[in-house]
Amino acid sequence: MSSPTPINYIELSSTDRAASQQFFEKAFGWGFVSYGPDYCSFDHAGVDGGIAQAAAAAPPLVVLFAEDLNAAQAAVEAAGGLITTAQFDFPGGRRFHFKEPGGTELAVWGHASSG
Repeated sequence: MSSPTPINYIELSSTDRAASQQFFEKAFGWGFVSYGPDYCSFDHAGVDGGIAQAAAAAPPLVVLFAEDLNAAQAAVEAAGGLITTAQFDFPGGRRFHFKEPGGTELAVWGHASSG
């Protein structure tokens, strides 16, 4: 890959998404857009992100952005990363998840037409 792949998005999980949204609005002034009862995105937090409803909270998921998703996946694999979730579509693009050799799970997304 010719240019660095930046951190672009952070996903949080919550056992009470609405309460988490309310907390971050009150405590830090973040803005939110709801995508139904199970997901909302946030902005004005230094980096954009989202909160997903979950049965159990998990560590935040750092999401990188790549212009060419297939090239990013090839680079992850060549560097020793393990693909944990194959590429899938979501509103706005495609992404895959991987673990780096130290065990941290991350994701990379690209526009639907990338790769």
